[in-house]
This record gives sequence, structure tokens and C-alpha cells, in this order.
Amino acid sequence: MKPNPSISDRALEHVQALKAYVPGEQPQVADWIKLNTNENPYPPSPRVEAALAAVSGDSMRKYPNPISASLREKLAHHFELPNSDWAFVGNGSDEILNLLMRVFCGGERSGGYMVPSYSLYPVLLSIQNAQKVSVRYDSTMSFPVEAVANCGANIFFLTSPNAPTGVGIPTNKIRRLAESFPGILVVDEAYGAFADEDAISLIEEFPSLCVTRTFSKSHGLAGVRIGCLLGNPEIIELLDKVRDSYNMNLLSQAAGIAALSDTDYYEGVIEKIKRTRDSYYNLWKDKGWKTYRSQANYIFTEPINAASESGPEVAKSLFDFLLGRKILVRYFGNDVLTESFLRISVGSESEMLTLSEAIDQWQKNA
Repeated sequence: MKPNPSISDRALEHVQALKAYVPGEQPQVADWIKLNTNENPYPPSPRVEAALAAVSGDSMRKYPNPISASLREKLAHHFELPNSDWAFVGNGSDEILNLLMRVFCGGERSGGYMVPSYSLYPVLLSIQNAQKVSVRYDSTMSFPVEAVANCGANIFFLTSPNAPTGVGIPTNKIRRLAESFPGILVVDEAYGAFADEDAISLIEEFPSLCVTRTFSKSHGLAGVRIGCLLGNPEIIELLDKVRDSYNMNLLSQAAGIAALSDTDYYEGVIEKIKRTRDSYYNLWKDKGWKTYRSQANYIFTEPINAASESGPEVAKSLFDFLLGRKILVRYFGNDVLTESFLRISVGSESEMLTLSEAIDQWQKNA
């Protein structure tokens, strides 16, 4: 350590070098159309609001149930798992990813992930000062089972549907990977509720495979922060050793239980989002834009301007044009596979119509 070290100098060296995760922009005023962070455009079930309103001041002065026992039981029942020992709850699925890193990564125990995928994974690995193992997709987004199986990581994080493309990984490929990968396999299904298939059916068959989900997208509860992991009780026992004593507050537990009790409401919301998604996928595809078939609540598309040009400059041009009209989408200019595309969250029908009109204006003026 330097003589007379500064505050920063006293931090661990790998933390000093760390580049923090940068989430999508969150404007502080209400007149923006937010299609950049994949939030649900519709409100949560009325049962959630009723459950939150019913929480008394007296109960709030006491600590919540430390393991979110009722919510774990509800999750196990909802996903048809043997019992609550197969369910874990966290402060958003991001906390669960962090806890998995804490348990399985550090020193020579590496963590792996696909590129492109959720950009939080390498940040969390850097926090652990763990070795990173990345496996690249090509532009077809076909999942390379053998490359992942032989990557040597102690734990591998697999996003399905993929972020940012929205491409889902067939369950039969995940099964093949689970049969051959020797480490812990985490299938991050943040957008699983919108997908054609999922990996939850494999959990009991493969003890080293677990699935994470979030209530932020499908249940409209991004502001409440609820995530879950479904998996073998041995994995969950390890997570319970390293989590905060009261990692889920009383209100979040109540909201999660209420949300899971209103399946019909959420099935309707999810179907509405999927219809809107598929409509705009077809619209942009018919324009000649390269657009990945999404199984999530967003669309990844490559814009083409009036001169029939595409590429990073064209994508950034549309991004900036929309920004100037208070429409937020997401641009990933840091990778050759993503730099010509925009990721657009599926908004309400009126939001998507406004977006479409703005895109038409851009094409006329670009």
C-alpha cells in the first residue's frame, strides 16, 4: 500500500479496477416513453395492491420472516416442485446471481457466460475477483452446446431467452448441456414467462441445474424487487448460508404471494404483451430489418434508413432520434454482434404506436 493512502487506495485492488454495471436510464419525470429496461407496461394484479394496503404498521415494526417461508411454499406449489426446500427468494434475481457467485466463484473457481448476454455477469465475477470464461455466439444465435460443456467453468450462467436478442434456447439443448457439463448450470429465465419453453422441467432430473426467475418482467413488480431460484435443496442450503439474514422485506414477501395467487390475470397480461411483440416483429421484419424471433418481452432489430443502409451509425442515429423525442430504447455499441441493433422493450399498444410513428419520421428524415 502507498504511504499515506487515499480512501480509494485502501480498497481491494480488484475493486479499484472494477467497472460497475450501468443499468438502463431511469428518467425522473413522467413524460417519457420507457422502452429500454424491459419493464412490464401494465400494472400488477389488483390483488398485489390490496395485499400491500393490508400490511399494518404494527407488522412493519417487526422483522419479516427471515427465509420468506410462505413465499417459498407458494413458489414450490406454483412451479409444481416437491416442497419449499426447492425454492429460494431474493431481492430481485440479481441478488440471487450475486449469491451464486459468492458461493461458487473466486480464485481458481471460474464463472462462465455467453457473449452477448446479460452484462451483469462479468461485473459480479469481477467483484469476486474470479476468473471469467466467455463463450461467444455467432450471428445465427445457435446455442453451442459442446463449447459450453467443455469451457472449464465451475459455474455457467445461461440466459434463456437470451438478452439482448430474445432468442430462446430449446429445452433439448439445455438437457444435452446438463448431461455433459460437469459444473453448476444456472439457467437465467428472467424472461421465461414469455418463452415457448423453459428448463424448469429439468430441475429434479439434474441436481446441478437450477433456474432463476424474476417478478420484474412478467408480474410488473420491478420496483418491489422479487426474484427466485428453483433448484436442488443442496444449492439452496448453500445460498441460505451466504444471504443477508432478512434479505426480503415484509412488503416484497406480501406482494410476491399475492402475485402468485392471480394466475389468470398475469396469463392475460403476458398474452397481450406477446401479441404486441409478435405484431411489431412482423412489422419490422416486413420492412426488411434483420429482427431476431423474440421469446422475451423485447425485440432486437437492425434498423435500415431511407438510403437502405444499416450498421452501427444507423442504429445510433435512430437511438438518438428517439431520445430527442423522449422515447428510450437500448443501444449496445460495445460488441460486433450487437452494435448495429436496437433492443426495444414491448410497451403498451399506444406506446408502440407512438414509437412506430417516430420511426417512420426518422426514415423520412435520415
